[in-house]
Amino acid sequence: MEVEATTFLPVDTQADTVAVGLFAGEGIAHDTSGGELGALVERGEARPKARHLAQAYAQAKRWIVVGLGERAGFDAERARVAAAVALGRARELGAGMLCWEVPHGAGDEIAAALVQGTLLAAHRADRFRSVPEEDDRAGPQRLLVSAHHDLGDAVARAGVVAAAVNWARELQDAPANAMTPMALAEAARGLEGVEVEVEGRAGIVARGMGCLAAVAQGAEEEPALITLRYEPPQATGPVLGLVGKAVTFDTGGISIKPASRMADMKYDMSGGAAVLGAMRAIAALGLPVRVLGVVGATENMPSGRALRPGDVLRAMDGTTVEVLNTDAEGRLVLADCLAHAVALGAERLVDLATLTGAIVTALGDTHCGLMADDDGWAASVEDAGRATGELAWRLPLHPEYGEMLRSRVADVANLHEQRKAASIVAATFLQRFTGDVPWAHLDIVGPAWDLGRPYAPKGGSGFGVRLLVELARSLA
Repeated sequence: MEVEATTFLPVDTQADTVAVGLFAGEGIAHDTSGGELGALVERGEARPKARHLAQAYAQAKRWIVVGLGERAGFDAERARVAAAVALGRARELGAGMLCWEVPHGAGDEIAAALVQGTLLAAHRADRFRSVPEEDDRAGPQRLLVSAHHDLGDAVARAGVVAAAVNWARELQDAPANAMTPMALAEAARGLEGVEVEVEGRAGIVARGMGCLAAVAQGAEEEPALITLRYEPPQATGPVLGLVGKAVTFDTGGISIKPASRMADMKYDMSGGAAVLGAMRAIAALGLPVRVLGVVGATENMPSGRALRPGDVLRAMDGTTVEVLNTDAEGRLVLADCLAHAVALGAERLVDLATLTGAIVTALGDTHCGLMADDDGWAASVEDAGRATGELAWRLPLHPEYGEMLRSRVADVANLHEQRKAASIVAATFLQRFTGDVPWAHLDIVGPAWDLGRPYAPKGGSGFGVRLLVELARSLA
């Protein structure tokens, strides 16, 4: 979908469909429909209740009045939701060009959210359909954002980020037989403005990445260590290290998962997809910050040569790890990737992973879990989440959690067998591999797919892309 900002009134644009917001206790500001929208409000057809829709035809255009709720509670996330529901109605009406009139008095962040909500809602996972389903058929092909002042920069930036999120969603939604580790690496190689290095099984072993290599050894598919560098000449601030888990299919290995919903384990690469999507947007926006990305891509499969419970591995930094459960493989992948990022000079670290089902029990889909070893850095990550609607809730780290990872035969075990504080203990395991670099871990299982928001109801959500881009922007 093409996106453009305009200072023309909606009635003076070429759009065939116009979306206008309605706040509680307020009328239609600058009603250019010839009074028809005001009449909708007076008749009670248009209501300020959030997500409520009413429509009219006037001035040779379709008009959609979208309820926005109380102005005091209206924020960018509610704007994204409003934009998504408006797009759904515009699609039903057969709109070709949609114009959003930015609510009177709203800032650039609301305009950007309207763009993002529209573009994210327009995404369809139809790559593997022979014939698109009815809901997948084309809707509006152009979006205009109308305001009294020039919103060109904000709208353009929002479009870049939304496109990167949707690309990450495409990576997530692809089936595991198409999105193999090396296929993910090929997608990374196509990024513009980013230097990409890919190493396979031999390179991983040569680097001493015994944990990543062990997870990969049961699979026929070649694993991939994907290293990305974005180093613009005008960059300032610390080197931001983004680390993503990309298990392109997770059976659990020898500690095999139940068959129910195992098909969803194609989404176990969602952390890696978020890192790649963020790198794409950061480069496209030309943010003046140095970013290092590391994605460990592999399958976790049972076979005659697969990793076994009881095996002892040696990580890249020399730490020995006793494997008590092969389905706790994500932390093994991340251990070597985090150590790799530190070795390459990352000065701030964030890792993203669909790591523990326990985090969903604790936080559901509303927040991802955040664990960090530096209060200032944790606050920066939380701020980026609030600014983008990708919320993170901080959980504690404490030395006692480390005691729960004691091994009888190695430096550390890969989990606590009683599964107490499972998400925190998993993060505590990762912390061993971050050195003295400020680090934050995002456990994104809850919001990574089937988010249930109007702009991302089913399939991959691209969660984390917006947060990481905002975090990079804050460091510039």
